[in-house]
Amino acid sequence: MGRMSLLVSPELCIGCRGCQTACKEWNQLEGEKTENRGTTENPPDLSTNTYNKIRYVELPSEKNPARLLFVSQRCMHCGDAGCMKICPAPGALFRTDEGAVAFDKDKCIGCRLCVTSCPFNVPRYDADNKVSKCTLCADRISQGLTPSCAKTCPTGALRYGDRDELLGLAKKAGYTKVYGDKDLEGLGAMYAFTDAPVIYGMNDSPAIPESVVFWNNVLKPLSYLGLAGVAAAAVFHYVAFGPKK
Repeated sequence: MGRMSLLVSPELCIGCRGCQTACKEWNQLEGEKTENRGTTENPPDLSTNTYNKIRYVELPSEKNPARLLFVSQRCMHCGDAGCMKICPAPGALFRTDEGAVAFDKDKCIGCRLCVTSCPFNVPRYDADNKVSKCTLCADRISQGLTPSCAKTCPTGALRYGDRDELLGLAKKAGYTKVYGDKDLEGLGAMYAFTDAPVIYGMNDSPAIPESVVFWNNVLKPLSYLGLAGVAAAAVFHYVAFGPKK
């Protein structure tokens, strides 16, 4: 099996938010009490109970009073995932066979380092200080099923499948550049844009913070050496002086 992915096409999205509802239903996420903010976009942001939301982008237009875009906001399932790089708890964040980045709350230690390392501001923490985010419906795709959001989408704005095949479909449809094709070693949630990414509220060149790179390349290996040194000293002390001294 090749790497699997989502292809998001905002121009095809009608803002029905069926994907939000399907995500909540499948993952058994509770509803959230919100306030009227003068827009039908709701809820206002991702949370521990909202893994996927539709962001409304309203732009001036010469032909119409306004141009309204609907952009799916979710975990990008990066090929080079900063959250996984910096996480100090083995198995708390892990990659599935299909390429999704999933989490195990039982192994999460609540350090929140993944929040600082994500270029897309995705991870959230619940009342128990445990990480939560989109897993690309890891329990569904492992059984050959489509993620609940893409399964529900009535217009094809969310498509799930083999990553290379989705890229081919996007290029065949006339999208000369797909956001996330090469970024961070390829995103697991790619976007077919007709305009610059900034129009849709995305970074032109998403990157892992330098502090995370420094941790992964320098500090983390040194910490392993330090632990190895402590273990070696303990063994030496046991052999030389015995366990009671």
